[in-house]
Amino acid sequence: MLRFKHSWCLALLLLATSSLYAQVPAQSITLKDLLKQVAQNAPTLLTDSSAILIKEAQARETGFNWLPNLKLNYQADIGTNNNTGGPYFGFGIVPSNSRGVRDESNTTAVLTNLGIAAFDMEVYNFGAYKAQNIAAGSEVAVQQRQFETSKYNLQAYTIDNYLQLLRLQEYLTVQLRNIERNQEIRRSIRALAKSGIRAGVDTSIAEAELSKSRLNYIELKNQAKQVQLKLSAISGMPYQAIIPDTTAERKLFSQSAERRLFYADTTNHPIIRYYQSLYENSLQREDLVKKSYNPKISLQAAAWGRAASLDANNNFTSLHNGWGFQRQNYLVGVGISYNLFDLKRRQLKLNTQKITSQYTMRKLNEQKILLAASASQADANVGTALERLQEIPKQLTAANAAYRQKFSLYKSGLTDIIELNAALALLYRAEVDFISAKYSYTQALFQKAVTENQVNTVINLLN
Repeated sequence: MLRFKHSWCLALLLLATSSLYAQVPAQSITLKDLLKQVAQNAPTLLTDSSAILIKEAQARETGFNWLPNLKLNYQADIGTNNNTGGPYFGFGIVPSNSRGVRDESNTTAVLTNLGIAAFDMEVYNFGAYKAQNIAAGSEVAVQQRQFETSKYNLQAYTIDNYLQLLRLQEYLTVQLRNIERNQEIRRSIRALAKSGIRAGVDTSIAEAELSKSRLNYIELKNQAKQVQLKLSAISGMPYQAIIPDTTAERKLFSQSAERRLFYADTTNHPIIRYYQSLYENSLQREDLVKKSYNPKISLQAAAWGRAASLDANNNFTSLHNGWGFQRQNYLVGVGISYNLFDLKRRQLKLNTQKITSQYTMRKLNEQKILLAASASQADANVGTALERLQEIPKQLTAANAAYRQKFSLYKSGLTDIIELNAALALLYRAEVDFISAKYSYTQALFQKAVTENQVNTVINLLN
């Protein structure tokens, strides 16, 4: 029985839609094609895609953290070799001056040169490199999920504006029809006034109503243009080319029973995937904190050569003897280092990261609850919109009949202009309500699809 009523409603709706909007713009663009343009040209998506490239480059950079250091250094120096015994801290600013301890001060210049090749590599850090790479990969995943969320939100924004533009285009059609009716009334009044059947004041009232209809039409055109400009900004298309396909509504209404086949896919919803990636990224950072403070095993090696204008007995010779390498050396070693106070640093930082993980997990659960609530609201809105669509055809048929009857009575002199205008306003209101009901239904259906991650399913119904 419910299916019969639903089919009866759609049949009346299709009949009314066909009679009201028989003409389709020759250069209209479908919603699916508009969404493709937005996906390719939206400035926001182009920016977000560049952000992904940045994260990928950073991940590649992190992947080479294992690279060793190989430093080459050469220096030639001239100065004194005038030392005294005793320990001190160099603090990185006290120059090195080997030997040179004598019974008396001697400031004779000495020429030295030194060449060195030094190699060091952190060969093992108990999983820190791997943790760094995994954390960097999760950063890329977060940015990719953010891009998907931006794309999905922009898709919803485009659909909403497309439906608004479709509604405004239909409002314009109705408003043009209203202008034609007012012009028809004005012509009749003028003819009746000339014959003395009607007073001249009726002509003034008709002119005022006609002007009001034209002003409404101008305002609706401006509203439609504003929506076109919004869509133009994100699609890269000229706003004049963005004309909605009015056949989309009829296709959607004719297959609206398919909405019962929607299955909520909140697990793969872009918003859920984004917050899931944030949570996983926080967990990876916990692991990174644990392993960043592990001991480090290093391999070190060096080879160097040097010369000086001092001989083996600490005597000063000619400065030219300081050129070239008089002695060569090498050194190879393996070492392990660990800072005991890192135990406390690790504990504090890990505690902070665990709190961050709890926060992201709660945000994830919050979004799941919000999506579930939005899905219930969308179901209620779709049901209400269908109920309105069942009643609207009756209102439209009755209002149209009332207007025609009043217009015939007015031309026969059996009613006045006030009652005729009231009937005209009632018809106009019924046509506007009809458009609003269709818009409410399509908007509720797409809102349900957006909430349940089934936008493509609804768009495919329009093909």
